[in-house]
Amino acid sequence: MASPIGTSDAPFGRMLTAMVTPFTADGAVDIEGVQRLATYLVDEQNNDGLVVSGTTGESATTTDAEKDRILRAVIEAVGDRATVVAGAGTYDTRHSIELAKAAESAGAHGLLVVTPYYNKPPSEGLYRHFTSVADATGLPVMLYDIPTRTGMAIGTETLLRLAAHPRIVAVKDAKSDLFAGSHVMASTDLVFYSGDDAVNLPWLSVGAAGFVSVVSHVVGAELAGMIRLFSSGHVEGARAVHRRLLPIVTGIMTRTQGAIMAKAALGLMGRPVGPVRLPLVDATREQLALLREDLVAGGVKLSD
Repeated sequence: MASPIGTSDAPFGRMLTAMVTPFTADGAVDIEGVQRLATYLVDEQNNDGLVVSGTTGESATTTDAEKDRILRAVIEAVGDRATVVAGAGTYDTRHSIELAKAAESAGAHGLLVVTPYYNKPPSEGLYRHFTSVADATGLPVMLYDIPTRTGMAIGTETLLRLAAHPRIVAVKDAKSDLFAGSHVMASTDLVFYSGDDAVNLPWLSVGAAGFVSVVSHVVGAELAGMIRLFSSGHVEGARAVHRRLLPIVTGIMTRTQGAIMAKAALGLMGRPVGPVRLPLVDATREQLALLREDLVAGGVKLSD
């Protein structure tokens, strides 16, 4: 299924949220909540893409059947006006291929495939893993490079090899190595997306197409505005947005796990999305108090 807004220089759009997964109070997937959140992110927070069942979506603790239901719900809600990217990466190539095929059958516009975690394959194993998943469907693939979670980075030489695959078109970079990313962008057609909200603006400065963000659950419209300002040459304006959002990035991304605080932030805004699943735990009273201060400092309107 073709993306409704993709272009060669931004195949998945420019402003994407790595969407949390709403759960009911008893821990079940809240499909109505999934659709409400997706609609809010696209229609009110100016996202032109969503990543479903990534790390922030607690993909490690949702079943394959739940992932399929979540993906289909998001596509039904916003798939006609936003790119819907399905997380399909695991530490098992065969399982990743199964998830990729299921996502294609459900109507996803693209795949997010994370570096295999825990088993630390050598570079040849990484290459074969990613190309095997890309070979399994006709969908474009965004690689997800996040060594703080997976235990290893995708090396520059491996990225240069992977860029030759016709369906591997982008990288979500969360290792914040702008120098290495610049080399890859200079030598290939791979499109980079910032996967670390702390360095969104620096990534734009070296050629990234946009963001796959977590803080965009609450300030997606502002981040989309930052991209537009920078792209139109208004660098000072983009820098002002970057600085204004610093407290929000601090509150959501630096005190505990991002999914925990993104859900907490939505709750403080009057858009509750339920609890997290173990082994994650909900924000503490102290964390909520600090988060409230951070959101207010960043200009976010909170619910009474």
